[in-house]
Amino acid sequence: MSGEAPRLLSGGNPQIPKGEGEAPVAAYIAAMPGWKRPLGERLDELIGQAVPGVRKAVKWNSPFYGAPGAEGWFASHHCFEKYVKVTFFRGASLKPVPPGKSKHPDVRYLDIREGGLDEAQFSDWIRQAARLPGETL
Repeated sequence: MSGEAPRLLSGGNPQIPKGEGEAPVAAYIAAMPGWKRPLGERLDELIGQAVPGVRKAVKWNSPFYGAPGAEGWFASHHCFEKYVKVTFFRGASLKPVPPGKSKHPDVRYLDIREGGLDEAQFSDWIRQAARLPGETL
């Protein structure tokens, strides 16, 4: 990276060049503003613990996570002004189903506000999501 801080897009989402692997995801998380940065670090840590060997990438200015040895992606997250939105691409198949509905019938969302992460439930959803077929985007 050039040493300049990434530009924040509307809602405070970092603009990070797309790329595969740990480095672009780490750059995205480092650029998350305010309280969202430690949340992003914790989400990334919980995903890594729940899915050893998880594949990572940044696409469309969002970190994506995929099961090792599988095609596609099971989750991503994105910064908004007042929350971080986690997308579960096959969320309708998770038990219990994450609360946020989507126009796409398989997709479910989890909006995490400051101090509002249920780590046990999140980790359970991540483990479940990683076992489902990935979404190819």
